[in-house]
Amino acid sequence: MFLQLKDTNDLVKIVDLKELIDPNIDSIHAQDQEGQEEQETDIFKKEELVFPSGESLPRCWLDANYRKAS
Repeated sequence: MFLQLKDTNDLVKIVDLKELIDPNIDSIHAQDQEGQEEQETDIFKKEELVFPSGESLPRCWLDANYRKAS
């Protein structure tokens, strides 16, 4: 799965989808998609990521208490 960095529009490839959807984890491992060679895995904050369409990540992936917040 690919996501996009909000500030640079660079694509990153998600390494572990379980990290992404777990609301108790605020950073994930991903690989920046630069050039044709496989890049090293890096850590990215979920709050810095959006879908390639520009849509935000679902709140339930970011906030473990999303049902209690107003």
